[in-house]
Parts: sequence; C-alpha cells; structure tokens
Amino acid sequence: MEILELKKLIKFSPDKISREMLSDKPEMRVALMCLEAGQKLDPHKAPLRLMMYCVQGKGTFTVGDEKIEAGEKTCILCEPNIQHGFAADKGEKLVVMAIVTPVE
Repeated sequence: MEILELKKLIKFSPDKISREMLSDKPEMRVALMCLEAGQKLDPHKAPLRLMMYCVQGKGTFTVGDEKIEAGEKTCILCEPNIQHGFAADKGEKLVVMAIVTPVE
C-alpha cells in the first residue's frame, strides 16, 4: 500500500513544469505536474490510456481537436494515441495528476 499526500508533493518551478513521478509500475504510472501561470504541456500522443485529474487551479486541457476548460476535481479521460496536453492559461497555477495504464 502507498499513501500519496498530494498537498506535500506539490512544488512549482518558475522555469519549467515541475514533474514528479509518484508511482512507476508496469501496470500504472502516476505523475504529478505543477504549472505556474502561463506554463503548458504541449499536446502529444502516447500509446497508453490516460486520466488527467485537475488537483488544483484551472486551465485548458486538449484532447484530440477539443479544448476543455476544467477546474479542480475534474477528470478528463483520453484514449490511446490521441493528442493530449494542458495549459495554465487562466491566470493561476495548475496542478494535474496524470495516471497512465498500458493498452492490452
């Protein structure tokens, strides 16, 4: 069993997105990404199932051709090989927990 206290793990960097791998197992990887206002993770593809969970703040999430404005406690699910990314473009910090699992 693992307990992840996200409040204690949130850290920001003024120069780049702060990324911390919280769990890295073959069945599931969990990463915490902390963005200062104005930072973004450019859309990209991966051959994995993805859940982006907005832990703190609000921003714009990209899934395929869609742009979704989302705030705290919102989950966005993404199928494999679909463009995805997010931006702290609402004038505040954004914290996203990404959970990826392999495609069977």
